[in-house]
Amino acid sequence: MSTVIVPAGLSMGPRYRYVRPPDPTPECYEVHLGDDLVELTETEAAVWAAAFLYPDQHAKLAVNRDSLVRMLETAPKPEPQAARYVDDLIARGLLVEFDPDGDLQPVFSRHKLLPLAQGLGSTPEAPHQHAIGVGDQPIVALPNHVYGLWSFSYLLPNLWEACVYYADDSEHVADGGRPLGDSGKSIAKDLAQHLPVLLASACAFLDPLPAT
Repeated sequence: MSTVIVPAGLSMGPRYRYVRPPDPTPECYEVHLGDDLVELTETEAAVWAAAFLYPDQHAKLAVNRDSLVRMLETAPKPEPQAARYVDDLIARGLLVEFDPDGDLQPVFSRHKLLPLAQGLGSTPEAPHQHAIGVGDQPIVALPNHVYGLWSFSYLLPNLWEACVYYADDSEHVADGGRPLGDSGKSIAKDLAQHLPVLLASACAFLDPLPAT
């Protein structure tokens, strides 16, 4: 599996100046990122927003740094310095790279996953799949344990600890159940397969932990 790239942070939209007559050009674009409100230029915001495009490709884990740069360079309004902007946003934590089949602990330990949209539950036809959407319109469907992480993992100190906590079956075994055989590593891998489409479809956002 190759490395994928995903956006981090929550868009707070453009910020305009307090002037009269009104200035139609935004002063900046703001992104909530950890304990900070990051200011982006129009070009930086456009590059960051491009990481949300094509959720269907994110669902296939097909969006990486190279494909993102190539898309920006060949867009209707090409960005010739796309590679430099992408590298800068990675360095600032606004874009995150990880290998869904690799060691996820370093990345997951530095982030929380916060839910957006609404949980729509399962259906009689597909009881193993739980949908997330807006109103009654589903956007993505997740297996039960990933759905649980989407909704509750932010209560834990970080995403890695949430995966470890979710894999702990000691209470289940104490109640007479068979060991489930999961580990923090296997749960994290399952989540990693769905994380790009969750973020690209704005059903969740990845938030870095404040620097200590």
